[in-house]
Amino acid sequence: MNNAIEIKNLCKNYPSFTLKNVNITLPKGYIMGFVGANGAGKSTTISALLGLIKPDGGSCLIDGKDMRYMNNAEKSQIGVVLDECNFPETLNWKQVDKFMKKIYSSWDSEKFSADCRKWKLPEKTPVGKYSKGMKMKLSIAAAMCHGARLLVMDEATSGLDPVVRNEILDILLDFVQNEENSVFISSHIISDLEKVCDYITFIKDGEVVFSREKDLLCDDYGILRCSNSDFEKIDKGRIVAYNQNSFATDALVHKSRITGDHIIDKANIEDIMLYYMKEGK
Repeated sequence: MNNAIEIKNLCKNYPSFTLKNVNITLPKGYIMGFVGANGAGKSTTISALLGLIKPDGGSCLIDGKDMRYMNNAEKSQIGVVLDECNFPETLNWKQVDKFMKKIYSSWDSEKFSADCRKWKLPEKTPVGKYSKGMKMKLSIAAAMCHGARLLVMDEATSGLDPVVRNEILDILLDFVQNEENSVFISSHIISDLEKVCDYITFIKDGEVVFSREKDLLCDDYGILRCSNSDFEKIDKGRIVAYNQNSFATDALVHKSRITGDHIIDKANIEDIMLYYMKEGK
């Protein structure tokens, strides 16, 4: 299976933060969600992947190549969407179209215009008067229309209302219908990622905690619910993390490691991430 992204043993050292041996693989044709708290290392990882910073160790490959050494045609197959629209606010999308046509020889003006109209972006209104949702749709259209095979999105849905977020998720699902296209998206909105992602990578304090298929991840974990006295009888080596009050305990567990007559509820991605943040407490 060909991989859209291969990050191997990525390290980056800063005075107050270290990215430690990050390993992530995204097969072509799939969507990966990249999750973690602020400062966990998501943006540093993405910057290294896009060749914006030089790693201190390891490698970042897109379609088998380091972006820092790609030619323009190869770079045009990577679309990047950040949390802010970076087009001049005085331009309308027709002017953006002319601007992008001069930058990319692979620019598809017909598709860009069709997408802008389909997503109801006003043709003559300057970008500065767009809503945040309109700006994000414009950014995505621009990222997709120069022959992109990989979309890298860093907090692109933050601050958007649920209706617009759902529209953007539909756009991403449509994009990967071509099995050569892939999406790598970081977001704080875990419920969005659960709807569309095939893989989930969770990073904490500069280290990847897990990077797995979403369905296998949810099948593996569960939330055990029991009294405090019953909890004391369970081998704590089988507990990932737990919440405890005066009467009962809820714990994140690997379902296969728990034996006996216990209530174990299904865990979603947000549950798993939040419990891992507790570090066993």
